Amino acid sequence: MEEVLKIIKDIKAGDIKPIYFLMGEEPYYIDKLTDYIEDTILSEEEKGFNQMVLYGRDVTVEEIVSNAKRYPMMADRQVVIVKEAQELSRTIDKLESYAENPQPTTVLVVCYKYKTLDKRKKVTKVLEKAGVVFESKKLYENQVGDWLKRVLSGKGYQIEPKAAAMLVEFLGTDLSKIANELDKLAIILPKGSTISPKIIEENIGFSKDYNNFELRKAIGEKNQLKAYQIADYFAQNPKDNPLVVTTGLIFGFFSQLLQYHGLKDKSPGNAAKVLKVNPYFLKDYDVALRNYPMKKVSQIVAVLRDIDVKSKGVGANALPQQDLLKEMLVKIFN
Repeated sequence: MEEVLKIIKDIKAGDIKPIYFLMGEEPYYIDKLTDYIEDTILSEEEKGFNQMVLYGRDVTVEEIVSNAKRYPMMADRQVVIVKEAQELSRTIDKLESYAENPQPTTVLVVCYKYKTLDKRKKVTKVLEKAGVVFESKKLYENQVGDWLKRVLSGKGYQIEPKAAAMLVEFLGTDLSKIANELDKLAIILPKGSTISPKIIEENIGFSKDYNNFELRKAIGEKNQLKAYQIADYFAQNPKDNPLVVTTGLIFGFFSQLLQYHGLKDKSPGNAAKVLKVNPYFLKDYDVALRNYPMKKVSQIVAVLRDIDVKSKGVGANALPQQDLLKEMLVKIFN
């Protein structure tokens, strides 16, 4: 995030590089930087003759270079944007010769999504010397909550920790998907609002009571009635609640709990850091710590591995999701 802000700040200050090579697993920041360059470097009058968008599947590196070497018409600069440049992964090294002597009046933006250049290669070093090489890395699940808060704060909103956890649970770490849902909420909510689980449920369609987050909490509390109710809801709505996701999250919870048991320093600050969880949710781990001794947690981790294998059709005759969920809960609680 800091690197993205620095790139934007430099552009605003007039420090515009001839090449921006944007790469990495997380497309969100690549798209944001590309949109910013596309929208701001040239005026609307200049864009007609001096801004072009090319697509990796339709052009060669030689054609990109040819366009980049053109001179702008009635403007100080031209902008050449290459989207889906990962389609050129086999020949992208040919960009090296252009990067050694880039056209100073051209801003070449290369969007190389889901892949990265080998940083040991000469082409990467030459690109870094000529301009900006930015790697957009995937956020870990425990980092998305802070990202959510920052993005919403910039838009004038707040979000409750549970609501943030729901978004991450249902949308994963795909920042573009989450950002799209936040944009929808911004249309209907007045600025200054705090996004709650109820708002998520009513406007995005995720149940605030029947989800993996609540199942994990019910299991931690040994609330068998609630856990079986959620499992039954999952069995009735298997497409929205795939078993492989449920077992993965519950497995992650008990793996962290095993780690928590082994911690000598169980202070909230240290525990949250080591377990990589929001301190707000540490109370759920404290409850589970009291309910499940270390030996039992180890047994549960083994059970969850077995259930995960069965859910993928290994060693079981295609057992229904409902049966596997019940088996999981019976073995956890007994």
